[in-house]
Amino acid sequence: MHVIHMGHDVYKANDKIAEKNRKTLDKHGVFSVNVMGAIGSGKTTLIEEAIRHLKDKYRIAVVAGDVIAEMDASRFRKLDVPTIPVNTGKECHLDAKLVEKALGEIDLDNTDLLIIENVGNLICPVDFKLGEHLRVVVVSVTEGDDIILKHPMIFKT
Repeated sequence: MHVIHMGHDVYKANDKIAEKNRKTLDKHGVFSVNVMGAIGSGKTTLIEEAIRHLKDKYRIAVVAGDVIAEMDASRFRKLDVPTIPVNTGKECHLDAKLVEKALGEIDLDNTDLLIIENVGNLICPVDFKLGEHLRVVVVSVTEGDDIILKHPMIFKT
């Protein structure tokens, strides 16, 4: 294995921004959930159902992370919740800086619950805190009964 020294700790820099995001959310009384899982695991469907059940009690906003498309974001918009699509390009996860930018586009004073749909991946999102209060991992039965053994780190964060 080759090691490349970059001169700074990428995770440490991300964690500082994540901490700032958390303080911003707390200041506005917004609870945030980072929903993670593999592509096709059911993240979007779970979020849609959660919105349907909660939107009469809570003011909800969504950050919809994806590599390139905005299909999931359009599904959330159909439920009449403010939705910010975040395209990561070639990155396989959201990071705190991307969420920080999205927070600037959300009316946090009129939001109680922020749902963050991370990019579909069970490995990449593990090390990148976003400032969320809770992490939820969605798995599908089609991923196999050994999915937790194959990807233990995402279940430990």
